[in-house]
Amino acid sequence: NEAVKSTGLFFPIDPGADATIGGMSATRASGTNAVRYGTMRENVLALEVVTASGEVIRTGTRAKKSSAGYDLTRLFVGSEGTLGVITEVTVRIYPLPEAISAAICSFPTIADAVQTTIQMGVPIARCELLDTNTVRIVNQQSRLALREGDMLLMEFHGSPASVQEQVETVQAIASENGGQTFEWASTPEERTRLWTARHNAYFSGIQSRPGCRAITTDACVPISRLADALLDSVAEVKASGLPYFMVGHVGDGNFHMGYLIDPNQPQETALAEQLNVKLVKRALDLGGTCTGEHGIGLHKMAFLESEAGSGAMDMMRAIKRALDPDNILNPGKVLAP
Repeated sequence: NEAVKSTGLFFPIDPGADATIGGMSATRASGTNAVRYGTMRENVLALEVVTASGEVIRTGTRAKKSSAGYDLTRLFVGSEGTLGVITEVTVRIYPLPEAISAAICSFPTIADAVQTTIQMGVPIARCELLDTNTVRIVNQQSRLALREGDMLLMEFHGSPASVQEQVETVQAIASENGGQTFEWASTPEERTRLWTARHNAYFSGIQSRPGCRAITTDACVPISRLADALLDSVAEVKASGLPYFMVGHVGDGNFHMGYLIDPNQPQETALAEQLNVKLVKRALDLGGTCTGEHGIGLHKMAFLESEAGSGAMDMMRAIKRALDPDNILNPGKVLAP
């Protein structure tokens, strides 16, 4: 984005952290703008990849569509380094929106905020959720003065007329669900201030319990089942007594839980793992996925077969063996047998 800012264009995928374009492609990353602009899956057009044999291949073109053979680009996007090393990426970039407006709105309960999200039905660019506990942590650690409550942070992109139409629609829906005073931001500086709450949530959570570490997880469900997944998961962690923070890209049914544990207390680690298992199983039961954007790591390997099924897993293993017979590419990602 720094390189293309003078052209009137931008790349919208925003996973945060210290992401790189190659890593984002390898993990099929998404982030806060996925509601409107999609994920890396939709925005990677072509790749250059070094295979396990050392051959350099190119996949895809800059054309808008193709039906020429297997979609190898999509095969490598999300493969997490198990099939090849990505060395060049061609991405889709977009015109900067003519108008951008952002808002924060607090709700009496988390159920009200979630119901507003489910009902929206407009091409909102971002829709993020912080629960009351997380807002309190952010206020304490980042010296903000946000209204404590379950909160939606929203951003609208488009022409001035379309942004105004989106704003009016969302305001009406939020009001029906008890949404309280909107705080609006139209300038870049004002938007940055509002989004500080979201971007600081992880670091504020860590700082809120000195010496702790966070076990973070994510799940994604169909937007219609978001309330079932999220409300029960929040209730469980509150009942456990374990400190936590929660943020969600709820516009596309994705949310993240951070369990704050004392590494010197094994029972806290065990409790966090139990909560994680319940959260993931709930997402799968509701027709969702065990990981919306964090990839298959140590905490999710056991759930991959439950989600994909044995037939799909056998096919994944067969592809891995065919492209990397000596298992030299990220071998720890390979599931037995």
